[in-house]
Amino acid sequence: MITHNTGIATEVRENMRGGEGKVELGHWFASEDFGGKVRLCTRLTLPPGASIGNHAHECEDEVYIVMSGSGKILEGGEWIAISAGDAVLTGKGGTHSVKNDGDVPLVIAAVIIQY
Repeated sequence: MITHNTGIATEVRENMRGGEGKVELGHWFASEDFGGKVRLCTRLTLPPGASIGNHAHECEDEVYIVMSGSGKILEGGEWIAISAGDAVLTGKGGTHSVKNDGDVPLVIAAVIIQY
């Protein structure tokens, strides 16, 4: 199955999980497209100043792969700089938040696997 860039279903969420601004979600695949328990497979685009509020991942793991831009992620109570090529794994009840503190969009591939 291939999803071309022109075929991505998009939505915009304002103040996502209590964050600031608007985040665009581009869904590459829906949960039912997978044979396993995948809740999300999406491209997140955070404009400068936008953020996703702190939230937990109970009974699931979320992988972020930073595709372009830079920002910060709150991981383990500490803000850590992230940039293109970095990957973040949050799960087992862990929490995280992400914000774009740069001047270009922060684009992240996000996949949530449930267990």
